[in-house]
Amino acid sequence: MPSYTYEYPRPALTVDIVIFSIREDRLNILLILRGREPYLEKWALPGGFVNIDESLVSAASRELEEETGIKEVLLKQLFTFGDPGRDPRGRVVTVSYYSIIHQDMQIQNGGGSDANQANWFQIDNLPPLAFDHDKIISYALKMIQNNLMDTIAEFDLLPDNLTSNTLQRLYKIVQGKKLEK
Repeated sequence: MPSYTYEYPRPALTVDIVIFSIREDRLNILLILRGREPYLEKWALPGGFVNIDESLVSAASRELEEETGIKEVLLKQLFTFGDPGRDPRGRVVTVSYYSIIHQDMQIQNGGGSDANQANWFQIDNLPPLAFDHDKIISYALKMIQNNLMDTIAEFDLLPDNLTSNTLQRLYKIVQGKKLEK
């Protein structure tokens, strides 16, 4: 690989992954409890720095598996967040990814890598988050709500015995509406 010298500072590059799942008729999101500074013991999205020799999606898959035990899921690129000051360590740009997984997919509760723990949270009851992860989650939520039918098809969320009631129920869950008992 050629070596270049630049006259201007370069930002660091990270990936952050938003994992949704429907659990107990509620939309949930997977968070990790950080095991390192900055934001030690704060909840955050799974993610981390991109290695110099890996693709962005490979970095996202690696970080997701290291921190939550989840592997082999479809990750879709969401958006790039790069506001100055989003990370106290310096100028860091993150490329975010998202996925929606089935509720029976297991997570590694003990965390891993720089995560102490991984856990599910209802989307309307999130703890205070590290970095600008509330902004990333908000963007991801709006995206799946606005593109619900494409999202449902893309992530294969429909059961084989699809009924209009099932589709209506899924729509209400993702939109954050109350389900009738």
